[in-house]
Amino acid sequence: MRLSKYIKIGFTAFLPIILVSCFSAKTYERPEDVVLESQYFRTDSLQRDSVSLATISWKELFTDPYLQGYIEEGLQNNIDIRKAIQRILTSEAYLKQGKAGYFPTLNLNPKYTHTEISGNSQFGGLFSRLDQYEVSGGLSWEADIWGKIRSNKRAFEASYLQSVAAHKAVKSTLVGNIASLYYQLLSLDEQIQITKLTIETRSSGLETTKALKESGNVTEVAVKQTEAQLYTAQALLIDLENSVKLLENSMSLILGDEPKEIVRSTLEEQKINTPLSIGVPAQLLANRPDVISAEYGLVNAFELTNVARSNFYPSITLTANGGLQSLDFNKLFDTNSLFASIVGGLTQPLFNGRRIRTQYEVSQAQQEQSMLDFKYALLNASKEVSDALYSYQAAMEKIEVKKKEYEAYTMAREYSQELLDNGLANYLEVLNARQNALNTNLDLISTKNNKLQAVVNLYLALGGGWN
Repeated sequence: MRLSKYIKIGFTAFLPIILVSCFSAKTYERPEDVVLESQYFRTDSLQRDSVSLATISWKELFTDPYLQGYIEEGLQNNIDIRKAIQRILTSEAYLKQGKAGYFPTLNLNPKYTHTEISGNSQFGGLFSRLDQYEVSGGLSWEADIWGKIRSNKRAFEASYLQSVAAHKAVKSTLVGNIASLYYQLLSLDEQIQITKLTIETRSSGLETTKALKESGNVTEVAVKQTEAQLYTAQALLIDLENSVKLLENSMSLILGDEPKEIVRSTLEEQKINTPLSIGVPAQLLANRPDVISAEYGLVNAFELTNVARSNFYPSITLTANGGLQSLDFNKLFDTNSLFASIVGGLTQPLFNGRRIRTQYEVSQAQQEQSMLDFKYALLNASKEVSDALYSYQAAMEKIEVKKKEYEAYTMAREYSQELLDNGLANYLEVLNARQNALNTNLDLISTKNNKLQAVVNLYLALGGGWN
């Protein structure tokens, strides 16, 4: 009998430990099917090593002093950056709340009660009125048996770290946008310069064509065609200058400033001296802020699922109340006015309109959504790296081709003009050669801009821009 009694006592003592080991909150581990393999990059055009372009500061990559100044200004004043900082502060407040979850709650409750008693009531003959003074305090504490409080704390931590990563993602995007707009402006400046030079050349050519007409070498048709080409170049100049104003306004906006002129250098001065290495594939997990943010979103959803699961199990609470209570204010602080109570309780939810079950199922669905968001962030990261690498390689190859094309059209323009002067060519050939030379030159500038844009995109795709 005594042995049986000891067995029962031992079973009762170890039962909570067994239950906790079976039902306590799970620990997050990165899913095994979320792996970033090297083939995700789908390119061998750049070297993979332990040093990634993403680990280099934007100041080392973007060496133009004007551009560096604008990036600094944007990081200080951009509206999206300032909003992201406020989101961090919000998450930080919740994080502090999560850390305080282990501590008991304490309330202070001073109270005065005045009661007018009916003469016909049970105590009406003894009292006509009743005054009661009370100063009390209450303390409540819940034991974290199932890891509910711990999971809540981890969820708040993940949310905070997610907001920090999101802030870095905003900074990364901002750096890329400023650099991209700056390079577009330089490209337009170069195109404007060429177009102005073309207008001067065509104005002079128009006078030459009129002289040739007077001498009988060309007809009025040639004069009008030359005049039309002049107007075409003038219209192009209007469009280019308007594009510059619009881009300056856009850049001013992301700098957090009113529309203003953007002082800048030239396209030819832009030099990328940093080696373009992408690093090892796993570095995307460590460097890309959007990937980091997506994983912290998954951690947050995972921990909230733990919280929802713990609601199925009983909660153990300890509640204590105490204070001073007296009908006479002068005796309120006597030792006879003291009162106290302590209650330990266990609450097991049985039927609550399916709210706990619904909350758990919703948390599971949200966790799966966060998992898919994380997977998509990884796939999108690999796509952007591959896109940027292909674009950079294509731009490098195209620049060489466009240079040869421009040289060929320039020679064709000079030859056709010489043949025309000697009466051996049709003026239409001259016009075509001129127009082709202009278009090719403008395309060459656009291709140089595309090369710079590809560098910016590669840098951001690898997770750079914010460090």
